[in-house]
Amino acid sequence: MILFNPNKHSRKYPDEKSRQIMIKTIEFFERKGLKKIKADWHKREWNHDFVRFLKDNQIFATLLTPKGYGAPDSRWDTYRNNEFSEITGFYGFPYWYTWQVTKLGLGPIWMGTNEEVKKKTAKLLQEGGVFAFGLSEKEHGADIYSSDMKLIPQKDGTYKADGDKYYIGNGNEAALVATFAKMSDTNDYVFFVVDSQHPNYECVRSVVEQQSYVAEYALHDYPITENDIIQKGPEAWDDMLNTINLCKVNLGWCAIGLCTHAFYEAIDHAANRNVYGKFVTDFPHVRKLMTDAYCRLVSMKLFCERAGDYMRSANENDRRYLLYNPMMKMKATREGEDVMNILHDVIAAKGFESEPFFECAKNDIPMLPKLEGTVHVNMALIVKFMANYFFNPKTYPEVPRRDDPTNDDYMFHQGPTKGLGKIQFHDYNIAYDACTLPNVEIFKEQIKLFKNLLTKAGPSKEQSKDIDYLLALGEILTLVAYGHLILESRKFFDVEDDLVDEIFDFMVRDFSKYALNIYSKPSNTVKQRELALAIIKHPVTDEARFNRVWENHVYAMKGQYKMKD
Repeated sequence: MILFNPNKHSRKYPDEKSRQIMIKTIEFFERKGLKKIKADWHKREWNHDFVRFLKDNQIFATLLTPKGYGAPDSRWDTYRNNEFSEITGFYGFPYWYTWQVTKLGLGPIWMGTNEEVKKKTAKLLQEGGVFAFGLSEKEHGADIYSSDMKLIPQKDGTYKADGDKYYIGNGNEAALVATFAKMSDTNDYVFFVVDSQHPNYECVRSVVEQQSYVAEYALHDYPITENDIIQKGPEAWDDMLNTINLCKVNLGWCAIGLCTHAFYEAIDHAANRNVYGKFVTDFPHVRKLMTDAYCRLVSMKLFCERAGDYMRSANENDRRYLLYNPMMKMKATREGEDVMNILHDVIAAKGFESEPFFECAKNDIPMLPKLEGTVHVNMALIVKFMANYFFNPKTYPEVPRRDDPTNDDYMFHQGPTKGLGKIQFHDYNIAYDACTLPNVEIFKEQIKLFKNLLTKAGPSKEQSKDIDYLLALGEILTLVAYGHLILESRKFFDVEDDLVDEIFDFMVRDFSKYALNIYSKPSNTVKQRELALAIIKHPVTDEARFNRVWENHVYAMKGQYKMKD
């Protein structure tokens, strides 16, 4: 079973410590129970109990301390970190968020050059500390070039830090906050660490009305020495972006966790509710909706699993992960929003009730596409890969399944963040040509027609400056790469042909939707409209296949899991 089920968590782990971490985390939440999770969520009670559990079981210390700095079984292992992201997301965004922003706060520390701060950080993790990433500012939002936080040199060789940071998770409790700033004298970028409990650190407020604490904090002549500085100059800028590269994948995993829990509740409610003399799941439109939601959810999981393999296998000569990671953040999370909207259409008013988990999931999931850079920021990044992805493939050794117990060293030595347009990808046709299912065949035809549009009537110089136009093209690149890794995942997961073909049913429809969006752009030439319109196709409908997927996969989720009160 590809979707997480706490009642049947038989996932294989390469070592017993990893397995125990996941099992104990599941047991913690199941003991806490749904009523208490919902009560804390409604009261906006910060998750002190979860943080105590993490300390008592040395979970952050084990998962987030790179090899050589902590206990012998500590390592930064993306495979097991993804597992933990999915599990915490399954039980609630606030628990995942504490984990996520701790990872962000640790990124610049482990990537930096200050060994003393690294040793201190390892000790603080063992003591149960959480961490924070002081990047964004109220006046600048996603404009990370324009930091107003300043580090001011003093005559005695020390520094004073002054400025304000905004939207900083864990800013209320963080043992260390990795703070991004500029030198007041040179305007060079710099990273340094501060203690959230220091008297010169002001935790102004939480800027959201949620269980998670998302802080505004201010530094008032905060004393800094060289011992607190973790990186300076261009390397500080690179470490900032590389930290985001490292951690944005977790948003996709949180979406998978939230949607999976919501799906269990939705299928049980629909299957057991009788209206107009029928169970809700007897209505054809409900079966269609639930099957679409299930296929989209499974697709999210298949894509993110395979994207993790590329991330773990990355090196200075293979940076394909820089396409797949923003897709985990942008594409998978938006698919999660679609899944939740579909499920909410099915269960209707039930989705607003205060007792089910669904209320948490539907309220929290819209945040995921909008964190760690907006959808548009990530799509603009993805567009840079379009030419090489479609027209300039490179031969690489095949990337294996990466669930081995290895420290992911390269993630802390990613190097300069320039040259994205030069990154090459393996030929996507290898994966697509290995599958001849009816809807995959239609999808492949759509890919050829899209490439035909790019070669015969590609964007003009003016259109290339139009971000809206490029974003529309980027949606299709994203969709093709999404299907590419879904098909590659078949080597590692038992996904039968019926389910794959049903997945590509919605993929063909999405391709047509994005082609229509391109067709509708006002700056199009007649030729561009003609070629865009040709991409629109109808998927192959097969009632027998649909019914098998419904019975064997979707309706089979009924009664599989319900969280105890």
